[in-house]
Amino acid sequence: MEFINDNFLLESVTARELYQKHAQDQPIIDYHCHLCPTDLAENRRFSNLYDLWLANDHYKWRAMRLNGEPEELCSGDADPYEKFMAYARTVPYTLRNPIFHWTHLELKRYFGIDTLLNEATAPEIWEKANAALEHKDHSTWGILERHKVTMIGTTDDPTDDLSAHQKLAQSACPTRVLPSFRPDSAYALGDLQTWNKWTDKLAAASGIECANLANFKQALLQRMKHFKDLGCVASDHGLSHCPRKIASDSEATRIFEHARRGQEDSNEYSIDPDHIEAFTGHLLCWLGEQYKKNTWVMQLHLGAIRNVNRSIYNSYGADAGCDSIDDTPQIKGLAVLLGELSACDQLPKTILYNLDPAKNYPFASMCGNFFETNEPAKIQFGSGWWFLDQIEGMTKQINALSNLGLLSQFIGMLTDSRSLMSYPRHEYFRRILCNILGNEIERGYLPSEMDFGALVSGVCYKNAKNYFNL
Repeated sequence: MEFINDNFLLESVTARELYQKHAQDQPIIDYHCHLCPTDLAENRRFSNLYDLWLANDHYKWRAMRLNGEPEELCSGDADPYEKFMAYARTVPYTLRNPIFHWTHLELKRYFGIDTLLNEATAPEIWEKANAALEHKDHSTWGILERHKVTMIGTTDDPTDDLSAHQKLAQSACPTRVLPSFRPDSAYALGDLQTWNKWTDKLAAASGIECANLANFKQALLQRMKHFKDLGCVASDHGLSHCPRKIASDSEATRIFEHARRGQEDSNEYSIDPDHIEAFTGHLLCWLGEQYKKNTWVMQLHLGAIRNVNRSIYNSYGADAGCDSIDDTPQIKGLAVLLGELSACDQLPKTILYNLDPAKNYPFASMCGNFFETNEPAKIQFGSGWWFLDQIEGMTKQINALSNLGLLSQFIGMLTDSRSLMSYPRHEYFRRILCNILGNEIERGYLPSEMDFGALVSGVCYKNAKNYFNL
């Protein structure tokens, strides 16, 4: 029997019925990802399977390193076929890692390949996939259309010119591709040399000299307007944790001016960590107010410790697959930020993404503290993220949300991926969701006479459509 078959991950008759009738054919809203806007705008055609599948996927690089493959075959500049063969050698050793499931889901859904990938089967799979890539339906737009992707939210720095999004807005792309505002560099005062260079870049992009905090904020507002003009509906923040301190206007002004003076001697100049935290808190609150005015969703990705392997970071850069789950306390900082914004009626819709499974219940409980009439589940507990977007991680997230909130109002899955071959992760999530519900219906935990179709279709698609006002 085929490994990836119609009943994959669906353990009961009811689970299968829920999936087949209410989840399987739902469109996809991928409201947060890291796909390249230029590739999307140019309807990129991929010359081989490596370029489409492995070139930007640090999940797969991480597995290859753990299997002893040399770095030149992971993030290095080796021949694409040799890199693919290195991955093929690794796959049989990934049993019980979600990569094993994803690999075979992706091969089946994109190329109709049911063969298990290993070193022996790799040459034939390579040839079959490469032949398929020559066809129009395997172009970037063809892939999006076949997978019913109706919206993509990319991740964009405030200084990006968004020329690719301008091109997309005027194109025949079947998917609505929107920028998302990611201003992490605006409060990254830990490296003043880099921060000052970025601030100069912001000044150039906005046409506003950033000599003081007021002008700095005006420059950010100008960039927000540019993002909004191109359809932006969300911001995104990647933080180790939310700050517990919020600087006043005068304190934040002094910290900003102190940081800008760091241009004069960036090798010796630094800012006290407490001041960095207070400035970050101040700017996050101010940004949250702007998001509320723009009716944008604020996304908070919390709990990663990044670039742990310095040699990989120095040779490749960030996003190479050498990051970990941080154990920094999260909840008090979240309470400060959300509480401050709520107190002045400036709290936007917010999605909280947790990376530490031990904190699922604290995160889920935080979501219930803030609410608004006619805004169901205004604060969302985001789907299992990064290290947690696998069966156990998703199940625990769904259970915590169900026990402390409203699963029926959940906005569901996103890829958070750099790979165009990651859309089967939505299928993976949908099968897990239907399996949980179907099994509980058959055990008598949920009433079998109820219609669960609306819940399933809502979580898979419709709730996100409404939440982002699409």
